[in-house]
Amino acid sequence: MSLVIRGTSVLKNFESMLGEGCLSMLQADGVEVLSNAWPESVQELAGRGLSVQLRDGRTLAPVDTVLWAIGRTALVTGLGLEASAVELDPYGFVSVDKYQVTTVPSVYAIGDVTGRLQLTPVAIAAGRRLSDRLFGGHPDRHLDYHNVPTVIFGHPPIGTVGLSEAAARDLHGEEVRVYSSAFVPLYHALTARKPRAHVKLVTVGPEQRIVGLHAIGEGADEMLQGFAVAVRMGATKRDFDDTVAIHPTVAEELVTLR
Repeated sequence: MSLVIRGTSVLKNFESMLGEGCLSMLQADGVEVLSNAWPESVQELAGRGLSVQLRDGRTLAPVDTVLWAIGRTALVTGLGLEASAVELDPYGFVSVDKYQVTTVPSVYAIGDVTGRLQLTPVAIAAGRRLSDRLFGGHPDRHLDYHNVPTVIFGHPPIGTVGLSEAAARDLHGEEVRVYSSAFVPLYHALTARKPRAHVKLVTVGPEQRIVGLHAIGEGADEMLQGFAVAVRMGATKRDFDDTVAIHPTVAEELVTLR
């Protein structure tokens, strides 16, 4: 299996630790990573699969399947928006304010078509809050797009909520303090494979309020939901330190970081 990336990293909009850890783990499992590689064309080989040509002359062949994953655009063709005052942003998504209102006050948009955190639970949450505001008597009800937990169901899974270290430093400068760990989970102490897990806490201020929590490794997907509640409620590093660890788990690393 080969992973072709146009730059030198993956998951560029996430905490850098996650992208770096993801690539190293994929390579450890035998995945060939081709960086700075721009696909030029895909050609069919007579009875022998496919050939992928790269701009720099490199060729991947033969391959059985090509999975082309370069993002999504809003499917708004046919809605007649060009005949209305509903505006699109430069990327073709419907422009909305924090209340999901478009540039036409009586027209609302939620979900992937707005380009905001294209996740099913996010669309559901935005729709429920819009309904509460319009029909439930909650005039200021809206979805807060900050601290939305996100999981990538890869091998291993990735879980993240809040700010990356770089984003936190851009906002808070020297107030940022980071705690991280990389380790082999105890489950693999006696196994032949030794996959590593990585965790990171990003804190801000003298109280060390946690503004970012990131994990890659076994269990990162399931553990994130509970930690996301804590981050959203404003938990501090001391709160985590004072929580008794559940041993042996990957999650315990997040309450024992020093």
